[in-house]
Amino acid sequence: MEHSFWHSKWQKNEIGFHEPQGNALLVKYADTLLDPPQNQRIFVPLCGKTKDIGWLLSQGVEVVGAELSEVAIKQLFEELGVTPKIDITTKGATYSTHALTIFVGDIFKLDADDIGPVTGVYDRAALVALPEDLRAMYAAHLNKITKSAKQLIVSFEYDQSAMAGPPFSVNEETVDALYSANYEIKRLERSELVGRLKGKVDAENLVFLLAAKS
Repeated sequence: MEHSFWHSKWQKNEIGFHEPQGNALLVKYADTLLDPPQNQRIFVPLCGKTKDIGWLLSQGVEVVGAELSEVAIKQLFEELGVTPKIDITTKGATYSTHALTIFVGDIFKLDADDIGPVTGVYDRAALVALPEDLRAMYAAHLNKITKSAKQLIVSFEYDQSAMAGPPFSVNEETVDALYSANYEIKRLERSELVGRLKGKVDAENLVFLLAAKS
């Protein structure tokens, strides 16, 4: 999927995929990701301006994010009510405060040294945002740059022929194919998506916890 697609979405404020109140499934299963709760540093790929970042910060968690759209990140810091420090590197801009760092640009250009050590990954908007031909590359890259940190993944399953993504349908078989070589996968929940996906199609929530194989 071209970068221009996402830049256009944010410029036009066409962000129906953005949850205005944050994600209840993160709150419900946060203890599986934030265990132990102390000294957690969580990576949020393709984070947009998600309210989930504010919630994680409120729990004392340090957050590192990556997002293609600088518009989204400016809005994120505005909504958080903080003024970021902005640094320009060869890989793009970095917006940061004492507990939050966001890399603006192509996630595939980041490496483990860029993001630093993380204790976990919260993926609610990345995997479901990517078309099928990019998912394997994304999964391998994420495993590499986070050094197999555990992951909490929130996805959707629905009839893809009924609606074009994103967000795309990412079912349990897909998650298994992408991650089972490196992670033990536990499905935490399968439930009806109340209100349907974008109010258009029936869908189910899927929540997975991934832990690195020993």
